[in-house]
Amino acid sequence: MHLNPYGEDAVVFAADLANRPPAGVEELTRRSVEAGLLVDFPVREEDLARTLAVLRDWRELVDSGDDAERAELLNRMLASASAFPRLTDHAGDGWHLHYRDDRQSLAGVLTSVICVGTALHLVGRGMRRLGRCAADGCDLIYADVSRNGRQRYCSPRCANRDAVRRHRAAASARPPDR
Repeated sequence: MHLNPYGEDAVVFAADLANRPPAGVEELTRRSVEAGLLVDFPVREEDLARTLAVLRDWRELVDSGDDAERAELLNRMLASASAFPRLTDHAGDGWHLHYRDDRQSLAGVLTSVICVGTALHLVGRGMRRLGRCAADGCDLIYADVSRNGRQRYCSPRCANRDAVRRHRAAASARPPDR
């Protein structure tokens, strides 16, 4: 997976994994490949449990209400995923940076991608650019990649459903026309 300058691909992938945790290591591997990660290293059963633990910590970061606390949580995650960045052309698609050591497991690679991608996203776009859907009954995580930085919903469907709910509530609060 190539990290863009804002970490968008990685943080959107992290939100997807957090919202729909993989049921097995095969699913985790398949979804990682679909997200653009070249899995050219051994994948082990324990990669699932380790990745789910990283996602648990990542959800805590998302739910943090304070920028300093969010930064502290992310710094702890980054410390556990620290590796020297290195240039690679392993896939023959151009030189790019990897924020991981060679010969890491899938869980190790995902930890690095999620942590570095989240850090790039938050410092590049703003510390409040992760959150939970504002629609009643939905608690999915979103990574705000909008231009204006005002995303409040996980999807257009939830935004539309909430707008309809608010419209109906306002209409029922108005006195009837005579």
